[in-house]
Amino acid sequence: MRWTRWPPCSGTGRWLSCLCSSFDLFKNCCASLYNWWLVHVFQAACFYRDWSYQVIGIKKCPENASLFDMLDIFSTAISIGELKKRIHKVENTVSEVKKAPLLCVASNSTQSDIANKNRRRLGAASKREVFGREVLRDDIMARLRETPQVDEPSSSPCYSVIGIYGVAGSGKTTFAGYVRDYIKEECKEEKLFDTIMCIHVSETFSVEDIFQEMLQDISEDSLSSISDHRGLNKKLKEALRGKRFLLILDDLWVKNKNDQQLEELISPLNVGLKGSKILVTARTKEAAGALCADKLIEMPDLDEDQYLAMFMHYALSCKSIALKEFEQVGREIAKKLHRSPIAAVTVAGRLGANPNISFWKNVAKLDMLNDTMDALWWSYKQLNPDIMRCFEFCNIFPRRFKLDKHDLVGLWIAQGFVKTSCPTEDMEDVAEGYIQELVSCSFLRPDDYSEECFAIHDLLHDLLAKVAGSDCFRIENIWSHIGEGWKGEVPRDVRHLFVQNYDGELITKKILALENLRTLIIYVVGYTPVEEKVIESICKRLPKLRVLAVAFGEDYYVIRKPDGFSVPESIAQLKHLRYLALRTHSSCAVTLPSALPKLHHIQLLDFYKGKILEFPFADLVKLRHMFCRPNLKFRNLGRLISLQTLPSCFTVSNEQGYEVKQLRDVNKLRGRLDIYGLENVKSKEEALEANLAAKERLTELCLVWFGDDDTRCSPEVEAEVLAGLCPPVGIQKLVIHGYRGSRYPDWMVGKQSGGPDGLRNLQLQRCSQLGPGPQFEAFPHLRVLYIWCCSWDSLPGNMEHLTLLENLNIVGCKNIRCLPALPQSIEWFSLTSCNDELMESCKTAGHPNWQKIEHIPRKRFSVI
Repeated sequence: MRWTRWPPCSGTGRWLSCLCSSFDLFKNCCASLYNWWLVHVFQAACFYRDWSYQVIGIKKCPENASLFDMLDIFSTAISIGELKKRIHKVENTVSEVKKAPLLCVASNSTQSDIANKNRRRLGAASKREVFGREVLRDDIMARLRETPQVDEPSSSPCYSVIGIYGVAGSGKTTFAGYVRDYIKEECKEEKLFDTIMCIHVSETFSVEDIFQEMLQDISEDSLSSISDHRGLNKKLKEALRGKRFLLILDDLWVKNKNDQQLEELISPLNVGLKGSKILVTARTKEAAGALCADKLIEMPDLDEDQYLAMFMHYALSCKSIALKEFEQVGREIAKKLHRSPIAAVTVAGRLGANPNISFWKNVAKLDMLNDTMDALWWSYKQLNPDIMRCFEFCNIFPRRFKLDKHDLVGLWIAQGFVKTSCPTEDMEDVAEGYIQELVSCSFLRPDDYSEECFAIHDLLHDLLAKVAGSDCFRIENIWSHIGEGWKGEVPRDVRHLFVQNYDGELITKKILALENLRTLIIYVVGYTPVEEKVIESICKRLPKLRVLAVAFGEDYYVIRKPDGFSVPESIAQLKHLRYLALRTHSSCAVTLPSALPKLHHIQLLDFYKGKILEFPFADLVKLRHMFCRPNLKFRNLGRLISLQTLPSCFTVSNEQGYEVKQLRDVNKLRGRLDIYGLENVKSKEEALEANLAAKERLTELCLVWFGDDDTRCSPEVEAEVLAGLCPPVGIQKLVIHGYRGSRYPDWMVGKQSGGPDGLRNLQLQRCSQLGPGPQFEAFPHLRVLYIWCCSWDSLPGNMEHLTLLENLNIVGCKNIRCLPALPQSIEWFSLTSCNDELMESCKTAGHPNWQKIEHIPRKRFSVI
């Protein structure tokens, strides 16, 4: 029996509660005629299969069996009469059990409610609020401000160590982030440290990975291309030499100060300035003191009022309801949680999703909330079943793994976990609603550096390990063990497998025999190559795969072969494949197999920066996302009506299959669309066939004309073409390059409604019209205006009405000699390689041009 359907620490009351809720759904499915009734039994049994198999007494059915095959199995196993007797018997038991006071109350949220709730606030998932930690913060800050003693020997470390320890879920990680942000935001004038590094140290940490993260925090740049230990150590020393640093090591697991990995981790640190600090958080006192910290602090509990304030904040901070009655019940619930912060945010999150006082009062009666893990279990059980399933899948990833929003969405959809409520609703939107729901109840926590990345708390990972059972498994073959071979065993019935770091022998000996495998993710770090023959073996031996992802992460690449990489023809044997990611280096040419169209269910193809010259497979009508290096040629793009992500520009040409009308029905495109070759569009009627206004999910649009006078249409025709390319109203960024039309269209100068009136970013490049630039009346919300190598002799005279404009960049405009009056809102003005007279006058105090930019706080003048 899998843990999925039962609580992790199951008492009798909680077990009976689950039994009742399962049976109620099962019983309700038996309300109509027996033929329809059997269908509903099948549907209920699929979700509550562990329980229903025991009650009905049949063997487990294969998941990929058809509906009618399953009904045959049911009919053969038991007769309808026998089933009725069993149901009646269980019904009598349930009616008695329902009188027990320990039963949970289910949430009233419907699937569509959850999918749509607060969807727009996904990007606004803020840092977790901190309550009642001011005293601890001031204590830590006083220690961080301490300077070295004058008589301290020169041989002593340049840093001192402060250790904080406390049980899981006590708020250590949140507090560590709070200290970091407090120093950066509230103490920036003090300049306490030259650099701050905040690193999570997992139970099976890799020194190389931590060095990479430290370098990333120092430079605030992408991960280093260096991957070997010696090279990383040297580069880190160079980055820290002569600097006073603060290193936060969050959740350190080592048991003693002689741990070899810990010694390697701190080995490059002593090149810093005296007065540097290390702040350690750990679950145990021993781990917190492993770096010889003589200042150990136990994480204190919040007092009752502080804890209640935090609890009510996460329960009702965004609700406009009468608080008094809820606060009284909330206090009763909060008392049961024993001041556990993680229990507070998860339970409060579920209560906030159902602000019904009766629901709250019933929850207040639950004894299970007295235990932190049971409280997390209760919160988990309030989730919509589809969201539960998606969250369980996250157990495939290692602890504190950065979960990318787009990766999660694609993986969930590929597994069939995402359910839409109507035909016009996109699964991507529903899946993002799932993520928002998980964020709102703190099951997913936004990353500090990216609003589109998330992590899962360790205690919730513990919960997932129990509920996901053997379906999900990960091989944490850490960097330091590569070459030794992984020593464990993989469960034979595993469905979703994550392999950390590539090991060809591990794949061939242990994984190719997993006949039920649905997901295989191989996370490649550094330069370890994945042989084509191994990928071919996977295609031949694992036919049930829905997801095959190699080099799962944008910072790493599967292949760095200069002579290119060929996707094997055997990929066609993966008949059920929905998600294929073979992420390659930018110098790698990818050859696609002729058998690719046999992947009838494929939804996502991801080759990262791999070079693909042409994609002639227009029969892949279910393809939703395609990623590779730009400049891919898409023949007959118009057939791919499900496509949402185009990997590069669409180049219009006079060749069949590349006409601008190919864009007409591809209306699900989202994100950015670049259209090149617009010199080949000969009329407004042709331009209108692109149907750009219907592509409501686009946020960026780039329109590009190339060619010389011999290949271009007349200025009148180009003006008509641009008029026909009116963008959708929701576009946020518009780039127009190489336009030589005689005028600007009505939708651009404010004479026509229906244009992109919410435009925030406008870039005009190499636009060659004489006279002044276009009036920007159509774009009152413009914040960024970039003008590059345009031939205008002046800017429009009415720019003062752009009252939200913040950033104005003018580059290479040789004919502009004076500036118009500019809005007071501008914060950044840049003038690069423009007319000498204009450049000089803007820097001359008292000159009219200088007066027009005097109010701008940040200005730059440069010559390229």
